[in-house]
Amino acid sequence: MPRFVSLFLVLLVVPASLMAHSIAGELPIVVDIAVPEGPERDALAADIDMWEHGTTRETVRATVDDETLDRLRHEGYFVIVDAKETSRLQTALERIAHPTEGVTGTIPGFPCYRDVEATLATAQELRVTRPDLVTLVDIGDSWAKEQDPAEGYDLLVVRITNSAVAAPPEGKPVFFLIGGTHSREYTPVEIATRFAERLVTSHGVDPDLTWIVDHTEVHILLNANPDGRKEAETGQLWRKNANLDFCGSSTWPGIDLNRNYTFQWGCCGGSTTSPCDQRFRGPSAGSEPETQAIMNYAVSVLPDQRPNDTTTPAPADGTGLMVDMHSFGEDVLWSWGFTTTQPPNGPELYSLGRKYAFFTDYRPQHGSLSTVDGSTKDFAYGELGVPGFTIEIGTTFFQDCATFTSTILPDNLAALSAFAKHSRRPYQTPQGPDVIDLTLNGDAVGVAFVGDLVTLVATADDTRFSTNNGAEPIQPVASATARIGAPSWLPGADIALGATDGTFDQTIEGIGGTLDTSGLPAGRQTVFVTATDTLGNTGAPTAAFLWLLDPATAPTVQGTVTDDDTGAPLDATVTIGLLTTTTDPATGAYSLHVPPGTWPTRAEAVGYGVADSGDVTAIASQTHIVDFALRPVEDILNHDAELGTEGWTGENPWEITSETANSPTRAWSDSPGGNYENNIDISLMSPVLDLTDYTNLELEFWHNYDLENGFDFGFVELSTNGGTTWQTLASYTDTSDWQSVSLPLDLSDAPTNQIRLRFRLDSDFTETRDGWYVDDIVIRGIGPSAPPIFVDGFESGDVSAWSSVVN
Repeated sequence: MPRFVSLFLVLLVVPASLMAHSIAGELPIVVDIAVPEGPERDALAADIDMWEHGTTRETVRATVDDETLDRLRHEGYFVIVDAKETSRLQTALERIAHPTEGVTGTIPGFPCYRDVEATLATAQELRVTRPDLVTLVDIGDSWAKEQDPAEGYDLLVVRITNSAVAAPPEGKPVFFLIGGTHSREYTPVEIATRFAERLVTSHGVDPDLTWIVDHTEVHILLNANPDGRKEAETGQLWRKNANLDFCGSSTWPGIDLNRNYTFQWGCCGGSTTSPCDQRFRGPSAGSEPETQAIMNYAVSVLPDQRPNDTTTPAPADGTGLMVDMHSFGEDVLWSWGFTTTQPPNGPELYSLGRKYAFFTDYRPQHGSLSTVDGSTKDFAYGELGVPGFTIEIGTTFFQDCATFTSTILPDNLAALSAFAKHSRRPYQTPQGPDVIDLTLNGDAVGVAFVGDLVTLVATADDTRFSTNNGAEPIQPVASATARIGAPSWLPGADIALGATDGTFDQTIEGIGGTLDTSGLPAGRQTVFVTATDTLGNTGAPTAAFLWLLDPATAPTVQGTVTDDDTGAPLDATVTIGLLTTTTDPATGAYSLHVPPGTWPTRAEAVGYGVADSGDVTAIASQTHIVDFALRPVEDILNHDAELGTEGWTGENPWEITSETANSPTRAWSDSPGGNYENNIDISLMSPVLDLTDYTNLELEFWHNYDLENGFDFGFVELSTNGGTTWQTLASYTDTSDWQSVSLPLDLSDAPTNQIRLRFRLDSDFTETRDGWYVDDIVIRGIGPSAPPIFVDGFESGDVSAWSSVVN
């Protein structure tokens, strides 16, 4: 029967070269198919490689070969080919399949993503660096390793908690995070890895992350499907695990691990029995070693809080949280996946989902793209009563590094931190107000002598929820309290805070009060602040550090900060441990009371490099002198295009133009007088630059650009071997007015300090724009007393060392 959906879509013209098969090494075609949510979409998902929602919620995005494309249209589906996404996908797969010689540890073409081995190495490094915080748990073997111990991988969980902080009688709450269930989805594994790194490296530095590690157990399975990921790292759209017993000769072998869990396995049309389908659920519930390992581990660390039915709610004070990260779609999804019926804890799960989406601007939604049975999230909630979430991250499987590092990574790290804070009471605290902008004595890190009164100021906000898919009920803030030394669920005394305007009656309320430190021991204290709304919902705590010093014995660190060349005093900031002070600009002198202990010391000033004087051991009742002499930052290279090329050359059509500039009238352009061309890869490359004896190197330039968003890119690249191989420093797409960019130049692993820079435009075959303009290129660093490189600023006109490059 014909299947038509009334939907206006623009059909893109696709070159014949892109109409090849997508299977077994053939090129995939990205399409949007008009099909509404429901049984028809579920049936279609069993037939094609469906990804996510298409350009509207009434369409789906998928990859097909040309034979499947013809068949779908013949069956009456309205299908459009997305030529741009097809080009981007094929380009990504091509880059991945042809790695640069000598580059290891990352996925070819995507230097921001570690490969399987580098990810596992990071886990080991975290354990070695902080054995007091990190334990590695081998929870089982991948399918390949189960077949042959010499092949495949261990499934390693990074367990992060402060072993020095005792658990209360009920135990520490558990946040279980999983990355890499579907192997072609690059971002989840890297985000999981970086979240683990952030928790470990921020302990003792960031008060919120510190209390999470002290009072929570965070369990992170960095890569749930390492066998499949290894296949995906060769340029394949590999989704499932590597079980070759089913459909082993096909392009889609293996079992979909997110359809293999035991709860409601195969119940409801959300998976298939066809071994060659991308949603093949396996021969039996929980058949795969990866699934078995995750379920067994989850049961061992998370409490079972509800029967395995579909109607009994988890208790309101239930604990624990489990998240399975995927890509892509920009969705926050929760149970149930196998039915449109709301779960018994539906409102509470909505609150938690909207909380995550507040940080990421994703769409919080009950369910999934299509029906899903035997999924991770339904296992967590259905069998254990623990909120189970699927986070669909980003906009593509192979997310470009610029978007990943600038937006996706920081947004999701913030959201995961919030989830970790709510893991003790996930059905309650997300509905309460967040406490933000917390300061003690006016600073993020408070300092006081024992016995002082400390001023606390913060904001309680009951509105921090996404409104992308409905609105969360919000209420005025009713009260706020502080605790010194322990969160509210441990023994301690609450300190009532007031509304700064005198009355608690707003949904966003300023709060404050004073903390009496009499009787408290000297040293670092943690202040926990919570707020409650008029419905009695109390949010998760926010923390700040308070350093209490003994006025009779507090050590003093003092000294001067001066210019290393002239000896002149500097207006500088001095940091001793987490404490900071500023110098007297007239004398360069500073003095800071610090707690006893060993602290790193650092001084910095505008126009100068950072000086690190190593650790100072501060002893009670003693004064320690630490002087800093800062080296001025030099312009090693300075080129503004006003005097002509000055040696800068590049592949045609890179030229200097007066169309637009940062200062004052001229700049380089990859497309002077018009738009750039399709299918080009053109570079502007520097000569070899000798940076011997220079440190704290930084590249600064001004640019503006108008590039087809997500398809045409400007790359800034560095070579440390004269131009043989290149590493990407930054990439740009979309549109921007003139702006300044500063990029560090890390030559710590360079064989020599002989480097080259290049600005490279890479365009696809569809649309062109005005292009990329680059101006005022500067390399700065701290050097010896000798004159800097190119002291004449290229005025000599010697261009013999400069050359153009064609890629």
